[in-house]
Amino acid sequence: MATITVHRAGPQTTIQDWPGRIGYWKVGVPPSGPMDDLSFRLANEAVGNPADAAGLEATMMGPALRFTEPRVVAVTGAPVDVALSGRRVPQWVPIHVEAGDTLDVGAAADLGMRIYIAIGGGVDAEDYLGSRSTFTMGRFGGLDGRKLADGDQLAIVGDVARSPRRILTDEQPAFTHTWQLGVTIGPHNAPEFFTTEDIDDLLGTAYEVHFNSDRTGIRLIGPKPRWARDDGGEAGLHPSNIHDNAYSVGALDFTGDTPILLGPDGPSLGGFVCPVTVVAAERWKLGQLKPGDTVRFIPIRSDRAASPSEIGLGRRACLVDVLSDGGDPDDGVLGATTTADGATAVTYRRSGDDNILVEYGDMRLDLALRARVHALSERIAAEQPKGLIDLTPGIRSLQVKADPDVWSQQRMLQWLNECESQLPPAEDLVVPSRTVELPLSWDDPATREAIERYMLGVRSDAPWCPWNIEFIRRMNGLDSVDDVHRIVFDANYMVLGLGDVYLGAPVAVPLDPRHRLVTTKYNPARTWTPENAVGIGGAYMCIYGMEGPGGYQFVGRTTQVWNHRHPLPAPGFDPEHPWLLRFFDQIRWYPVSADELLDMRADVAAGRGDSVRISDGSFSLAAHQEFLDQNAEDIAATRGAMEFARAEERERWSQQGEFARVAGNAAAELKEGKVA
Repeated sequence: MATITVHRAGPQTTIQDWPGRIGYWKVGVPPSGPMDDLSFRLANEAVGNPADAAGLEATMMGPALRFTEPRVVAVTGAPVDVALSGRRVPQWVPIHVEAGDTLDVGAAADLGMRIYIAIGGGVDAEDYLGSRSTFTMGRFGGLDGRKLADGDQLAIVGDVARSPRRILTDEQPAFTHTWQLGVTIGPHNAPEFFTTEDIDDLLGTAYEVHFNSDRTGIRLIGPKPRWARDDGGEAGLHPSNIHDNAYSVGALDFTGDTPILLGPDGPSLGGFVCPVTVVAAERWKLGQLKPGDTVRFIPIRSDRAASPSEIGLGRRACLVDVLSDGGDPDDGVLGATTTADGATAVTYRRSGDDNILVEYGDMRLDLALRARVHALSERIAAEQPKGLIDLTPGIRSLQVKADPDVWSQQRMLQWLNECESQLPPAEDLVVPSRTVELPLSWDDPATREAIERYMLGVRSDAPWCPWNIEFIRRMNGLDSVDDVHRIVFDANYMVLGLGDVYLGAPVAVPLDPRHRLVTTKYNPARTWTPENAVGIGGAYMCIYGMEGPGGYQFVGRTTQVWNHRHPLPAPGFDPEHPWLLRFFDQIRWYPVSADELLDMRADVAAGRGDSVRISDGSFSLAAHQEFLDQNAEDIAATRGAMEFARAEERERWSQQGEFARVAGNAAAELKEGKVA
């Protein structure tokens, strides 16, 4: 087998394939794949590879590679100097490499950010959940789930599928420092979430790309929204907070007042609003946005977006300007109706040109709405229509992702309306519901460390510092932190979504409303969260699936919810997949010390132990409603006291200038590079 030696890896060179890891969005596995899919695919085209052949993506600077056998290679993407054994060679053309030659790919000095290298036959790599793409945060795909290092050996598989060819000038994407991105309006627009002036600012501003950006998202510097509402209610105190729903790659996500363009390694589920979404054919540009570049959002009609399957002139990528005579006139709402019984509103929201977000009822937490989402998802999954890519449920919504070349959004909308009209009443729902008992190290030292890092590196004067548990107590009007402890351990948390912060991370809510502690989320977000930290944000509990940024208020830490050994077994995990939890599981905590938890975590990592205890059962929405009715008076009194405490906290924030301070801190820290 032909091999390549990596003489110099560069700062961030990974193995990727296209279209990446598809079909696992609902459990928090991002597609990954090339951030600039167009340059990557053109590189494979140049060497004669099949479209799905794995190649290399390099950020800022390319690698130096030594070949043991003759091969054809091509370098595309950001303009760089390329040398073959000391002789300069061009980009965008097939290059014939002899045994012993070294290909040296330089740095992206001016335009663009990422460089792509295709090798005839393709790079051999681990196939994980259907793709060889590297997801470094999840530690899978590519070469041992990591970026390349000096001295690595890469194997080349197969032969080219067709004759190599030069990529013509008018096929090559245009690079600039002043980017335009074609977007569709939605899913969250004015006047529900933003003011009309906010949207005017959004579409009239040249946002600056912040240097602290990566494959998860591109952070932007721009005007602070005015917001059309005071807060997010049960979803959190900030007006950007919503009940968790699925995101689209390319969505402009307002995490508090900070706008972030979500990338191919971004989260699948979250609780923040997204006013516009980059259309699929324009998302290649996200991979080439460089710190200091500017971005303008150009609204286009979804039915006039270029096809993302195109790699030639039809992609319109050779033009710097986005051709548009205006966007869709519907403010991102494709349509609205009611369920067959007329009792529940159904809203269809546009999320790019390849997603429709089906949303049920009012902006509130109601398990009947989640039941409706489940019934719709099951109905669609049973039919598996051609072109369907992903179904991702949220708390009160279902995102339906489809190939825009197969389904127009209007055709999708008509079909989804038909599906909805055929659903049975939600109260008839009975679903499998396992009880999963997990250990919880209360106020774990790892979460204390994360708070300390936040105070040192991001913000020291936040109301939730220095102790999140005390903040939770105050937000909910409880007498002591012991009451927080009692409620968390008494609660049955039902899993309503997975992948809230990647890799099977549950977003769960207590079945008893009296156990629903409500908090706001960090704003700005933390730069670091320990793997499997447990937190509360809005009314929801989450277990972080891996290390990364985050915003939920900590209560402790538990054992792994993702089997990093997969396909090797781990206790409690289904051997068929690496995620522990399922929709409608009920999580219960049992207390352990910090030292006991470390031992349990080591056992799970080694594939042994019995820290996870699972028993089968079912959940009936009708029986749950009967419980609510029987306890309605006490539930109302408890919830009323909690809501009164939150109102008092919000008033304190207002009097102390907290809302203005949060916005000011976020803007200042973005400029100083303190927010990751």
